[in-house]
Amino acid sequence: MRRSRAAEADLDTLVAQNARALAWMEQYFGRDYPFDKFEFLLAPAFPFGGMEHPGAIFYNEDRFIFRERPTLPRRLGRFTTILHEVAHQWFGDLVTMRWFDDLWLKEGFATYIAAKALDDLDTASGAWKTFYLGNKPAAYGVDQTAGTTPLWQELANLDQAKSNYGAIVYNKAPSVLKQLNFLVGDSAFRAGVQSFLAEHAYANATWRDLLASIGRAGSRDLTEFGRQFMLRPGMAEVEQQVAVTGGRIARLALVQRPAQALSGPGAWPMRTQVLLWYPDRPPEVIPVELGAPAARGGVASATTLVAAARGRPAPAFVFANAGDYGYFLTLLDSGSVAALEGGALARVGDPLLRAMLWGALWDQVRATRMAPERYARLALRELPGERDEQILPSLLGRLSRAVVAYASPAARDSLRPEVERALWAGAGDAALPYGLRKPMLDAFIGLAATPDGITKLLALLGADSAAGDALRDPTRWDIVTRVLVLGVPDAERRYAAQVARATTPAGRRRAFTAGAGRPSAETKRQYFTRFFADSALNEDWATGSFGAFNALEHQQLTLPYLRPALDSLPFIQAHRRIFFLGSWLGAFLGGQTSEAALDVVQRYLAEHGDGRTDAPMHGRTGRAGLPPLPRDLRQKVLQNADELERTVRIRRGR
Repeated sequence: MRRSRAAEADLDTLVAQNARALAWMEQYFGRDYPFDKFEFLLAPAFPFGGMEHPGAIFYNEDRFIFRERPTLPRRLGRFTTILHEVAHQWFGDLVTMRWFDDLWLKEGFATYIAAKALDDLDTASGAWKTFYLGNKPAAYGVDQTAGTTPLWQELANLDQAKSNYGAIVYNKAPSVLKQLNFLVGDSAFRAGVQSFLAEHAYANATWRDLLASIGRAGSRDLTEFGRQFMLRPGMAEVEQQVAVTGGRIARLALVQRPAQALSGPGAWPMRTQVLLWYPDRPPEVIPVELGAPAARGGVASATTLVAAARGRPAPAFVFANAGDYGYFLTLLDSGSVAALEGGALARVGDPLLRAMLWGALWDQVRATRMAPERYARLALRELPGERDEQILPSLLGRLSRAVVAYASPAARDSLRPEVERALWAGAGDAALPYGLRKPMLDAFIGLAATPDGITKLLALLGADSAAGDALRDPTRWDIVTRVLVLGVPDAERRYAAQVARATTPAGRRRAFTAGAGRPSAETKRQYFTRFFADSALNEDWATGSFGAFNALEHQQLTLPYLRPALDSLPFIQAHRRIFFLGSWLGAFLGGQTSEAALDVVQRYLAEHGDGRTDAPMHGRTGRAGLPPLPRDLRQKVLQNADELERTVRIRRGR
């Protein structure tokens, strides 16, 4: 840690949290800390959240030293990072994957074990809600695309390993481990993990070694589990079908299908719990096995009849993944959607269930089963009653996306003033805790665009406090960036004033990243040129500027750069760090919502070959005679293009 920031760091807390993590891991793994020393340091400009060197963990200084009062998600995020990196001392350092095709083995396991540790060490945190919010939306967002990959990815060389880093490894893998834990039980899972570590200590191992150890401990053959979850790409969608007769359930079926054809036919075998929720009595939970063989020797059935539900009183709503043990996207039945919209959602007291229901409703929007305006109206109605400091930021992010990207221009213009008023009121409500007011303020800053909203933004820059706390530079920079993006007449003066007051290295970085938000063709040209021509440009500065550069309000200015951004992918893969490429694609494709932009992406893919991943790439060319993209780059484009394609489809209304 730099001497200049020592006074800002709450070192006592960091030392205590690392010590608690070590003690918990030793107890859970049944094995002492495996190295001679344990140190950690806060590294300035560190490109990752953390890095698990044996005996010395590096943490990102900016993520561990809070420049403004931290909300609960930020505090939990820091602690879970510590738990993740300490877990790596056993899973990653004591036992190391044999090759990078098994990268998920250490990363996914560290994330899952971090959640188990948090659940034990901070019982009030809602660790499994934190786990759901931090992993499932990200995993599902990639795994239901045409560019998804299996957990185990064959890699010919180390250069290809860069493409292995992402949501499949970091978010799907721990989600699959949660299903595995549920399948074999806590005791067998832990015993299997301890056996795995003992057998492969100070050596290398593969996913097959892990499943073999857990399978022996649980007296269960996990061969099929490995085939379905480690080797098979993609994920399942599970549609709820509910028929009611005379106030009782006549038929409850869960129909499973692959989200993408690339997964091939057949259901994933899984254990889940189906919840029947009633307004006037406790909910009922029914254990269910999905994808069971249809007959002796038969293939897994796509339709699972929940026989135990038949004849029970009709619930207000059904939810097919109570407890978040299954790894599948839930498509709600129309009756359940109507009940949730009709007031049942507000009465759900279980925070994990409520978080998952909001997620399922959002999946209805992304599947074009619910209009974005309808979701936005529901969110606006429920905002005043939402008191969970982790659910609220997620809900606000989806509300903003529904309004500014998914809704038609007319609906957006109608909704935005109402959303601005609701967010401003929440940010200024003195009866609310800071952890609720701050995300309201952040969402307001990111969405405000009406004359009244702009007036409030400018007034904030002259204020000393906001959302119940002192207004500090991180938030000031967000406001300045927003007024630059909007082209407010007074924006340049406000920008200059902020530059003058923020002279630290962090301030200079923010000055660069905010400047990318100027709504001028010349600014876009200069920044895009610097991304490649300026060898001294820090990658962190470049990555930080992508969002402002690709602001949704600037689509006409940035559309000409979409094809050059795609053409640059081989260079980026060869010359930039592992997460740069994903940030690049996410920003340049995420900053577009038009059919014209989608056409650019589709033409790019077509001109670089047909994209068949089951055929050799060598020698194939596309329509324009261009060489085919390497498979891993094509998959990355398809993963990030999925959101653009969905956005276009939602805006069309189908």
